[in-house]
Amino acid sequence: MRSIQRRLGIGLAATLLLVGLALAQASLWVFDRGLRVYLEEGLRDEAQGLLAALVRGPSGLQLDERRLDPSFQRQFSGHYFRIDFADERTWRSRSLWDRELLKPDVMGMQAELGDGPQGQLLLIYRADYRRYGENLSISVAQDYQPILQSFRRMQWVGLGLGGAALLLILIAQRCTVRRALRPLEQVRQQIAQLQQGRRSDLDAEVPEELVPLVAQINHLLAHTEDTLKRSRNALGNLGHALKTPLAVLISLAGRDELAAHPALRASMREQLEQIEQRLSRELGRARLAGEVLPGARFDCAQELPGLFATLAMIHDRGLSLDWQAPPGLVLPRDREDLLELLGNLLDNACKWADQRVQLTVEESAEGYRLCVDDDGPGIDAERREAVLGRGTRLDEQVAGHGLGLGIVRDIIEAWQGHIALQDSPLGGLRVVVSLPRR
Repeated sequence: MRSIQRRLGIGLAATLLLVGLALAQASLWVFDRGLRVYLEEGLRDEAQGLLAALVRGPSGLQLDERRLDPSFQRQFSGHYFRIDFADERTWRSRSLWDRELLKPDVMGMQAELGDGPQGQLLLIYRADYRRYGENLSISVAQDYQPILQSFRRMQWVGLGLGGAALLLILIAQRCTVRRALRPLEQVRQQIAQLQQGRRSDLDAEVPEELVPLVAQINHLLAHTEDTLKRSRNALGNLGHALKTPLAVLISLAGRDELAAHPALRASMREQLEQIEQRLSRELGRARLAGEVLPGARFDCAQELPGLFATLAMIHDRGLSLDWQAPPGLVLPRDREDLLELLGNLLDNACKWADQRVQLTVEESAEGYRLCVDDDGPGIDAERREAVLGRGTRLDEQVAGHGLGLGIVRDIIEAWQGHIALQDSPLGGLRVVVSLPRR
């Protein structure tokens, strides 16, 4: 969500900056063109005023200085003129002092600014006339540099105001986008809570645009949960339905009628027991929820007391059973799968413990760690890899130990976790299950 806001902010800022610069430059260009047209009219009037100031005198044409603008008399005033006659005579304004004003090559306003005295930049206008039978050319100029300096000041002021306006627009845009995306952020947080097992569905009170999405997600969650429940019930019924015929067959395989065929009876019993074990294994694996239900959760404080009470009744021989978990810890995993996992590990620990079995549940930044300790005989280090071997069947575990790790391994693999066998501080075996966060 923050990346969306960042991309929108950067995109809007870049767009507004480019559009603002383009509009500012276009506005200054239009204003400059309009101002030059306006000043051209003034220069044309000045040229005509100079033409009117040319009078006939005793020695021919002369310039009546009483009709001249005073700025033409003041040194470097920014207003200049030049009059060129056909006989190559040239008259210049006193304001030029000892400087030269270049005559434009064509009539009208010169496209480029000309160089003036003291670094001035001049707008130059030329007009050709005929006065008292003589052809002459009048060039008038005006210093344009103060106007250019004003333009630069306007650019800096415009940039400052534009930057402030852009900042305000970005703040307003950020607030608007944040307010508009707030429902999406709430949905994202609820999905994260689904993954953490803190809720089982999404709130239906969302903006109209999100109603189809939320409804579809909730429908998918409900359908998945219902499908899993029906699958578990069907598999449970199938297991119960097959257990009785298998038990009957195993019983028949042990009857005296087959005493005359001991090899056949042993083979039948072995094969039937393997079928029973394989059936139990595959049915247990098929019932795993794994990561299917994002809203699944296992509350340690609610579930562990009942599990330990059941184990105490099953193993009623004075064992000390206890567990430790952070207060309020909830594991984001399917309740049935986690009960199956802990039930198998704790049941095995109770079988081989002398006096004490302990479960420790820890939470870290990486995930969750479950440790099952007992004070029994343990397993030799060199045999632990064989116990955890991928192809080991339930009836081929370490002799005399009876670790039922098949279903446990399936559950952990479904959760992309890890299992390890270590020496327990209690003196026996420690089974460590590491589960990553979703």
